[in-house]
Amino acid sequence: MLDLRYVVDHIDEVRAALSRRNPQTAASLDAITELAAQRRETISAVERKAAERNNANKEMSKLPKQSPEFIERREKLRIVSDEIKGLEKRKDEIESEISEILLGIPNLPDASTPTGSSEQDNPVIRTWGEKPLFDFEPKAHWDIGPALGIIDFERAAKLSGPRFAVMMGLGARLERALTTFMLDLAREHGYLEVLPPFLVKDTALRGTGQLPKFEQDLFKTRKSEVDESYDLFLIPTAEVPLTNLHANEILESSQLPLAYAAYTPCFRSEAGSYGKDVRGLIRQHQFDKVELVRFCTPEDSPSQHELLTSHAEQVLQRLGLHYRVITLCTGDLGFSANKTYDIEVWLPGLQAYREISSCSNFGDFQARRASIRYRDPQTKKPKLLHTLNGSGLAVGRTVVAVLEQFQCKDGSVRVPDALRPYLGVDRIASR
Repeated sequence: MLDLRYVVDHIDEVRAALSRRNPQTAASLDAITELAAQRRETISAVERKAAERNNANKEMSKLPKQSPEFIERREKLRIVSDEIKGLEKRKDEIESEISEILLGIPNLPDASTPTGSSEQDNPVIRTWGEKPLFDFEPKAHWDIGPALGIIDFERAAKLSGPRFAVMMGLGARLERALTTFMLDLAREHGYLEVLPPFLVKDTALRGTGQLPKFEQDLFKTRKSEVDESYDLFLIPTAEVPLTNLHANEILESSQLPLAYAAYTPCFRSEAGSYGKDVRGLIRQHQFDKVELVRFCTPEDSPSQHELLTSHAEQVLQRLGLHYRVITLCTGDLGFSANKTYDIEVWLPGLQAYREISSCSNFGDFQARRASIRYRDPQTKKPKLLHTLNGSGLAVGRTVVAVLEQFQCKDGSVRVPDALRPYLGVDRIASR
């Protein structure tokens, strides 16, 4: 979340930055300013009362105990102490109100993030490869997969309802092959592979920004049987457990940058999708993903963002899949990010580009929420680090891209060269 002191000291600058996202978001700063003033006044009142109490203690020490004047001063001291407790309670209440408001305010966009109101304003910054050409009408993956017997949507609906899929035979092996290929490539780039829990505490989701704002998008389970003080949620992305690995820790600067990669299933209610891409594998309630997470110093985060994005792109390049990279404008930027590159893969069956990876720089936004710091080598004092993450890649959407970009006229699908050692076949054909 944003730093309160920075918000108050740079209120006009912060208001202008948030207005680039949404003018209504900036309006919430009015309450912050008023509460911050109340907090300062309360702290000053506590300090005055504490000084009064200290002076009274000194005066009492000079008086005979149980003398009328001593008893009178002791009673006044008790009243002052009660007043201090009341003021400190009020200060805690104000700080709680401020914290709740700050938790709902998005990150400030980076100066290089383009201003815009929707995805229509996202500029394309580069493309890779060429759109595949076909001498036949290309099909969508929801026709290709069932015809090959490798995807079954109907049986998935019988088991779990809409927005689920059963991968069968070479379909299941294709998912596994892609996952292993992505993890191997991440390891080649220096990422440490992690297998985290798929259930996390609400505190972890608060640390990365999913809570409290996006609770409707999460699958919540019952409270922990060991400790009922917290709720458990199915992870929407491995970003949550990977980032929170270092929550409430102080790292040494020599450890940075840190790079983690993880395969996990991901679970999302897709409450805000409003009917977009509800058919096929594009927008599922459960899907597999390989996630890349990096921790670095503030000075390194712009270059680390470019590096992270290049690692996600190399997955598509080695598979030979045509894609483009766009920069999200302020109106399309995620809640916690200050800058995001979306990698969009071309889907011939849909005749459209679809996001396959979102690579974001969060600055110190998540680090402040999760209290992740490093020791500054010059001052030796703890300092908030920067966090970054990106899909490397969404496995299901990569399956879609392979099926659609490498489909053949006879209904089979050619397996990309880089994937053949993992899958063991060079073509997926009807059984």
